[in-house]
Amino acid sequence: MYPQFGYNWKIKYGVTIKKKAVKGLQKLPMWVQKKLALLILDLTEKGPVQPAWQNYSKLSDTEYHCHLGTSWVACRRHHKETIIIEVYYVGSREKAPY
Repeated sequence: MYPQFGYNWKIKYGVTIKKKAVKGLQKLPMWVQKKLALLILDLTEKGPVQPAWQNYSKLSDTEYHCHLGTSWVACRRHHKETIIIEVYYVGSREKAPY
């Protein structure tokens, strides 16, 4: 009934994508869309901190970004007291909101 002592509790994060990010995503090349899908899988399994992703950086206490390719980035937000990660920007590096 109860888990044994030492049981590895694995928290899954919920990932939401803002409407504006979805609109931007639809304009990107298919390979970038596929890389975002892989990023979302990593975010769900491992959380917002993704140092293995290209050019990962922490923008503030709650915001992070990484590159999906040379010219494409994804920005996300995570508040420490929740398990929800919000992708608020996907698009060109030049137009990124940071």
